[in-house]
Amino acid sequence: MASTGKRNGRRAGEGPPCPAQIDPLAALRGPDDPPWDVYLTGTVFLDIVFTGLDCAPVRGTETWARGMGSSPGGVANMATALARLGLRTSLAAAFGDDHYGEYCWDALEQGEGIDLSPSRTVPGWHSPVTVSMAYEGERTMVSHGHEPPPEEPAPDCPPRARAAVASLTPGRSAPWIAQAARTGTRIFGDVGWDDTGAWDLAGLPDLRHCEAFLPNAAEAMRYTGTDTPRAAAHALAGHVPVVVVTLGAEGAYAVDRRTGETASVPAIEVEALDPTGAGDVFVAGFVTGSLAGWPLADRLAFAGLTAALSVQEFGGSLSAPGWAEIAGWWRRVQSVESQELSALRRYGFLTGLVPEEAVRPWPLRRAVPTIGFRRSA
Repeated sequence: MASTGKRNGRRAGEGPPCPAQIDPLAALRGPDDPPWDVYLTGTVFLDIVFTGLDCAPVRGTETWARGMGSSPGGVANMATALARLGLRTSLAAAFGDDHYGEYCWDALEQGEGIDLSPSRTVPGWHSPVTVSMAYEGERTMVSHGHEPPPEEPAPDCPPRARAAVASLTPGRSAPWIAQAARTGTRIFGDVGWDDTGAWDLAGLPDLRHCEAFLPNAAEAMRYTGTDTPRAAAHALAGHVPVVVVTLGAEGAYAVDRRTGETASVPAIEVEALDPTGAGDVFVAGFVTGSLAGWPLADRLAFAGLTAALSVQEFGGSLSAPGWAEIAGWWRRVQSVESQELSALRRYGFLTGLVPEEAVRPWPLRRAVPTIGFRRSA
């Protein structure tokens, strides 16, 4: 994506100083590596989240929320989750030239260390906005936005990266996916609900470029015409090397056709306050483990853990956990005397990953920012 009115930032390939506490790929890095671990593209929304609602708004009445916050949303959820896990992340997106766009740009580049050199600011285009109301562990969303003006892709986009996360759209292909795959980038694909009702795998032409495909159970069963998520995962493995089917509160099931591995990991029971962005955090956790070369079951457990930690916080991208939260959770669960030993063994791989030094207490409560205050000169 070429840059029009692009803000000043790091040059492509400089590798931002990631705010994560550890680098999960440190042992694998070499001088000839791509400059980025993960590349992704999509639409950045400004998310305005109302919290503390006792019930859904009722027509014809006024409902007051006890809390409110703002954060970058949309593809920013995935980008933030990847960066907070220590991956060097590059994002191509259009940003409005309004205050919302400026806030989202600064929050991602300065706050999270995400490379925005492939991104652009579109003059006269207002930022897409989503209003989310969180209550009873669920959320209701209303969004508004317009497509940005089309622009020719830049010659160096997509940049060289170890991996890319692609949202597959039924009936359409994205040329950048094939381009990235040809240069050796590992493509991790997810998909949304097929509004056409076709549910035809042939309508996902970019699936053939993917190393991994991560649908939810309903999507997987509809695409394969199977009756169970496990049957769907094995059917999909005929089309893509690695399949992960998410099962909501029941966890996830995965198949790796190349190694013959299968894995089933139950979900971690937590108090869910806001599920916004949890699916993106799950994918980010799985990508992290995949790039680090972990066994399939460890990748699945780590993805589920990061997603579980995220739903305990309000607000999309801001709820994504970093290594401090992961370390805090691991210390906490090991201190519970009645903890089931088999469950602890499932997450034993964290022992060699999390920081040994003292970490902040868990669970954490993060401030969700509101924009619009004047800054001191």
